[in-house]
Amino acid sequence: MEYRLLPHSGEKISILGLGTSSIQESSEKQIEEAISYAVDNGINYFDMASAEAKPFAAYGRALASCRNKVYFQIHFGANYESGTYGWTTDLDTIKKSVDWQLKMLKTDYIDFGFIHCIDETEDLNEISKNGVIDYINSLKEQGVVHHIGFSSHTPSVANKILNMGIIDMMMFSINPGYDYSHGEFANGSVDERMELYRRCESEGVGISVMKAFSGGQLLSEKTSPFKQALTEYQCIQYALDKPGVITVLPGIRNKKDLERILGFLTASEEEKDYSILGTFTPADARGTCVYCNHCKPCPVGIDIGLVNKYYDLAMAGDQLAKSHYSSLAKNASDCIQRGHCNKRCPFDVNQMDRMKLIKEYFG
Repeated sequence: MEYRLLPHSGEKISILGLGTSSIQESSEKQIEEAISYAVDNGINYFDMASAEAKPFAAYGRALASCRNKVYFQIHFGANYESGTYGWTTDLDTIKKSVDWQLKMLKTDYIDFGFIHCIDETEDLNEISKNGVIDYINSLKEQGVVHHIGFSSHTPSVANKILNMGIIDMMMFSINPGYDYSHGEFANGSVDERMELYRRCESEGVGISVMKAFSGGQLLSEKTSPFKQALTEYQCIQYALDKPGVITVLPGIRNKKDLERILGFLTASEEEKDYSILGTFTPADARGTCVYCNHCKPCPVGIDIGLVNKYYDLAMAGDQLAKSHYSSLAKNASDCIQRGHCNKRCPFDVNQMDRMKLIKEYFG
């Protein structure tokens, strides 16, 4: 397993976590088996926005012996009193739901307390007025909640929540379909979405990724908006390459699904290469570097994707980006303008011009 550090506090979080949207299809015994197998293989981050109440007790039993080694992402607004998922902004209902979740999970603290699924400004205003945010803050002051996060599908709303200055983690839907304006949750332009990811990294807010496969639609040519299937590994790598991303949270139905997802860790670069996206992204998305590094190899050894990422982050206000750039063995000033990268870029980025721009910016 590979791990990434949470910027504000340094927790090591596995790049593959688990969502709970589909695991209720298994028996509780099978759920326990799958979760134990996940921990044995290094997964330590679990999102608990479940489709049903059923998995909670199984998770609690499976993780009781290693609770201090795993992280729960618990949602303030997900309600399970009916046995299936419900969404609420009512403070009393949220308090009861959180207490129930803690009891089922056999824990007395929450690693990541999430303001749940705020997609509209009206919803944000509602939870601000009725005390939900104050409640989460009070739990953090008591040490019950260790970090405050939120989930959203809307960049404009996400930015408003980030403006509060209390967020350590954002759960967001990142996949090629949404980023390139296809699908129900494809909110915001290509540039607006990328700016959100860059803002998170520049401000030290981690991103946990939901809907990496667009609910499975991207995995079949029959349902993909591109009329061509992508693989799970391509989608996972695509998400991990975005600024700010700490972990990707695919949903699984059983241990067999988990075994296949874990195969990402030993997959070849060719299996994870998503540069085919360049052949079917819309015109308004072309010319934007997505750091896929399909332009490699550079004849002088420049990591072109990383150079672009540090420049974009510096432009977004990341104070550390310049020092990271300066530490590179090769950077934009080493470019000899051969044009190999331009010919290979699937997104039609003029990397030679970008290298001139970046060289001038960093000096």
